[in-house]
Amino acid sequence: MAPVTIHCLADVCLIPIGTGSASVSDEVTKITKLAQDSHLATTLHSAGTTIDGPWNEVMDLIGQMHQILHDSGVVRIQSDIRVGTRTDKNQSPQDKIDVVQSKLKNLA
Repeated sequence: MAPVTIHCLADVCLIPIGTGSASVSDEVTKITKLAQDSHLATTLHSAGTTIDGPWNEVMDLIGQMHQILHDSGVVRIQSDIRVGTRTDKNQSPQDKIDVVQSKLKNLA
């Protein structure tokens, strides 16, 4: 079977378990650096990261995020991943926000 190359937007939130601290900013910093160093478009937000790109590359980056945290000593990670795909048009995360913002202005 051929690789899945359909374009997707994935919202990802990695949750390290058993780190000994309620703070996860060190872990978020590591995976954010990894994401920003990739060639994929990424957007950090308050509850995770949006990754924009081909399905296989996005899923590979998510796997790398897990690996970098495991390599740094995190023994368990739970991830929430929401993935959207469209075939009728290309749409960036900002495009989606802009559409809603425009509609909000029209409600006034």
